[in-house]
This record gives sequence, C-alpha cells and structure tokens, in this order.
Amino acid sequence: MSKSLDPYASLRYKEFNIFLLVRFAMVFAWSMQFIVIEWQVYALTKDPLALGIIGLMEIIPAVSIALFAGHIVDQKEKRNLLIKCILGFSVVSFGLFLVTLPSIEKDFASKSILYTIYALVFLGGLVRAFIGPTIFSLIALIVPKKIYPNAATWSSSTWQVASVMGPAFAGFSISWIGVHWSLCIIFGFSILALLFLSQISRKPILNPKLGEPIFQSLKDGIQFVFSTKAILGALTLDMIAVLFGGAVALLPIYAQDILNVGSEGFGILRAAPAVGASITMLASTRFPLHKNAGKKLLWAVFGFGLCIIVFGLSKLFWISVIALFISGAVDGVSMIIRQTILQLKTPDNMRGRVASVNSIFVGSSNELGAFESGVTAKLMGTVTAVVFGGCMTLLTVGGMAAFFPSFRKLDLSKDVEAQEGAD
Repeated sequence: MSKSLDPYASLRYKEFNIFLLVRFAMVFAWSMQFIVIEWQVYALTKDPLALGIIGLMEIIPAVSIALFAGHIVDQKEKRNLLIKCILGFSVVSFGLFLVTLPSIEKDFASKSILYTIYALVFLGGLVRAFIGPTIFSLIALIVPKKIYPNAATWSSSTWQVASVMGPAFAGFSISWIGVHWSLCIIFGFSILALLFLSQISRKPILNPKLGEPIFQSLKDGIQFVFSTKAILGALTLDMIAVLFGGAVALLPIYAQDILNVGSEGFGILRAAPAVGASITMLASTRFPLHKNAGKKLLWAVFGFGLCIIVFGLSKLFWISVIALFISGAVDGVSMIIRQTILQLKTPDNMRGRVASVNSIFVGSSNELGAFESGVTAKLMGTVTAVVFGGCMTLLTVGGMAAFFPSFRKLDLSKDVEAQEGAD
C-alpha cells in the first residue's frame, strides 16, 4: 500500500508513536488542569468575569513572547527544548497542587489564593509560548515529508482524544477526590511525559541561518506568513471563530446555574466537543480532506457557529451535549485542514516562527475568547453572550467567502502530490 494512502503510515515510525504518548500525556494534563482551575475559580468567586481573567492571564505572556519563542525554537535542538517546556509545566502544576492544600485554603483569604492561581496561570502562558512551536517543529523531524498530512492528522487526533479524556476525567475527579488531589494527578502526567520524551533521540537543527539577528528572523517569519495567502486565510478564519465562539469558557456557569448538572455534567459538557472532533479526525485518516480544502474549511466554521448558537439557547442538557458534540466534529475538520496547510506550506527552517504566529492567531485566541466571553457575559448575560459569539462567527465566514474567492477555491491536492514526488 502506498504510504500516501496508508492510514497508519506515520504510526510505522517508532519515535512518532512515542511522540504521540508524550503529546497525549501533556494535553490530558493541560486540559484537565484548565478545567480544575475553572471550577475552583468559579467556586471561589461566582463571577463570570473571573473565568475570563483566567484566559487573559495566559494570553498576555503567550502573545507577548510568541514571536521570540518561535525564533528560539528555530535556533535550538527541539527534543531538549521540549523537555524544558514540560519541566516548566511541571512547576506550574505542582504550584497549583500546593496552593489548593486544605491548610492553605484555611489559613489564607480566597483573594490571595485566587491571585496566586492567576500568577501560576501566567507562568503557564510563558511555557505555552514555547511548547506549541516546539511540538510543531519536532513532528517534521520524526517522519518523512511525504506523510506529513497523515502525521498531522494522528497528532491532532491524539490531541483531541486527550482533550476528551482530560475534561471528562477532571469533572469526575473533582467530585471523587476534590480539586487538590486532581491537581496531583496532573503533575503525575507531566512526569510521565518526561519519561516518554527521554526515549526520543536528539534531532538536527535544519536552520541554515543559525545566529541570525533576532529582529531580522522575526521579520522574515512574519513576512512569510502574510505573503502566503493559504496560511493567512486559514489562521484568520480560525482565529475569529475561536475568539467569538469561546462558549466553553462559560461552561461552569451553564453546569452550575443554567442546566444544573453539577461537576459530572460539567465534565460531559466539556468533553463533548472533543469527542466529536476525535471521531472526525480518526475518520479523516481514511478520508483525506485536502481536496477542496477552502470550501470545506468555510463550511466547517459555519457549522461551528450554528452549533454555538443552539448551545447558547438550549435549556436541556441532552440538546446542549449534542450541540457541543457537533461543534467539535466540524471543528475537527477545521483543525485538520489548518494543520495540513501549515505542514505543507512551511519550510523546515521557519517552522518555529510560523507556529508562533499560529499560536498568536489561533492558540491564544482560545484564551482571548475566554476573556471576551467572560466580559460579554458580565455585560449582556451568559446566554446572550454565547449567541452573540455564534452570530459573529457566521458573519466572519460569510465575509471570508464573499471577499476572498481565492481562499474559497483553495485545493491542497497538488501540494500533497508534490511532497510524495519529492520523497
């Protein structure tokens, strides 16, 4: 079977399988930690704006140093850099474990605990600025170019499966053993990721401009992204959708005050989008999405906006779960196409910088979207804020389809064939 048609092509490389274990452990820990923090902060404050501030505390450092992080990633060896990122996350998770000790909560005011949580989330934002570009660059050094699309799909699928299990487990874990010991489990997963990563060998640095002045390096990276219309269009569309479709940041309010389903229901709601995305991504290993990629991406984001509106208006738990499930399924299409565009269109020596711009456009918009949702919920009410976000997503898709016909016609089939021919 041709490796371009083999759905398991990238899984035939031992180090890629180890990489998937590392990614699973880290995403599981990170997504679980975010849920536990959300629950704890809302329990302390009962204020939707406090949930938004969680996102703000992560986005400030992530955006501020993202481009510099991309430059460093392109200049450094990727395996060891990822080890340092995971060690940084371990410090954050252990700090959160300590600050939620029952004796700490008893002896310190809730505001002091809240501000400490925000400070640790801020530190996590610094780590996140490096971890995304490092992971993106490392994949390209583990598998050959001709199976980049397949590797991107499996990597994204692993991300989504971990995103299913992390939030779901967090909801039940909070109920069974409480916030404090849930955070201990998160710390354990970060240590597990370090053990897995030690089984991957060091990789060569493929940047021919080592020692290049940092500002020239950043300028080249930004110019490349803005001159490559496929990358710019995909990042812009996803950024706006995530920014205004950040309903997940308000799930603690829906679980506790609107749907009244408790921490177990909260875990199910939080996991539903990732379940849908996981199914989409696993299906895409057999049914590639590179043909007519532009149209598929536009329809996927349009469907995402509709689902957010349905979820916002729903007062029934099962309808809310279905809406979130479908939103995840169509978002999975969007993620696969975006990752395929980035892998195929980005040269090896610019992967760190392009991934950093991606983190500013898309990754950090998750946190900015959380802040936007918190602010709008405070100003106009939770339900109205979610519906408003869904409507803005639909308007964005309509604008992209009308004013950027070249993106609507984007097809990646020739790019995939060219990579196969090169190898």
